[in-house]
Formats: sequence, structure tokens, C-alpha cells
Amino acid sequence: MPTDALDARIITLFSNEPRMSVLEASRTLKVARATVQARLDRMQRLGVISGWGPRVDPAALGYAVVAYCSLTISQDTGHAAVVQALEQIPEIQEVHTVSGESDLLARVAARSNSDLQRVIDSIVATRTIVRSSSVIVLNTHFEGRTLPLLQSASGSEPAGTEPKVTSQ
Repeated sequence: MPTDALDARIITLFSNEPRMSVLEASRTLKVARATVQARLDRMQRLGVISGWGPRVDPAALGYAVVAYCSLTISQDTGHAAVVQALEQIPEIQEVHTVSGESDLLARVAARSNSDLQRVIDSIVATRTIVRSSSVIVLNTHFEGRTLPLLQSASGSEPAGTEPKVTSQ
């Protein structure tokens, strides 16, 4: 899906000010309100913008421990049954099929290290997982970083930087 500099500016603006109205955005960007709305609608329809809801911080809910668990599945069970079993465990935030020694990578939230053990035990108790290995996140430096990809895909400059000048 091709994006351009205006698409990048619109998404960047709403990423920085998610409660801004389309009218306010059009004034800030100095483009017609209908243009901003049409581009938002197009990017949503094409899946570039995947959602508008609030982001919940698990730590604020008491889930301060984050771990990534490499999971080896029971091969006779199949991915669909495994994913269905894992969906029943609320502390599992993400599951990805991966290449390498394990089959799945799960992002897990827990209240403490001992609570993480409980969650891992519940994962193994599904009888769809043969082996689990986990690493605990000590510090998160950034996550959910998509604006640089958008800027690269659209050919636009990151906010706050001057356009590159090429010598002739």
C-alpha cells in the first residue's frame, strides 16, 4: 500500500494527539478536512491504520512482569488447537508462530516472578505444549514502534528534521 508524506504527517499527528478531531488536524496540517477524513478512511480500509482504541498498560493493572516464552507444541495437536487453548489464558498477550527451535513465541504478563511460574504452569497444563522456555524482560526501551516504518515507506522525513539536501 503506497503512502505519501501527507499520510505520514496525518498518522504522526494522530499518534501524538490521539484525541484530536479531524477538523483540528486539518487546521494543523493546513489541508481540507475532507482530505484528512478521506485519507484516514482509505488507510483504515486498507489496514494501514489497524485501530483507534486506548492502549492499556499491564503494569498499571498490577502485571509488572513481562516475559517472552518460547513454546514447542505437540505436533499431533496442530497450531489451531494450541492457539485456541492459549487464548483461554488472559495473561498471554501475544502469540506468534516462529522459525527456529521452538514453534511459538508468547508475550506474557504476570504480577510477579512466582505468578509467572503459575502462568507457565497453566500454559503447560493445556497439554498442547511439550516444552516451554522463557526470558523475563528487565527493561523496555521502546515498543510498538511503527512511525519510523511509515516515514520510510512514505519517503517522508521524521518529524522535527529538515529535508536532506543533496549537493549538485
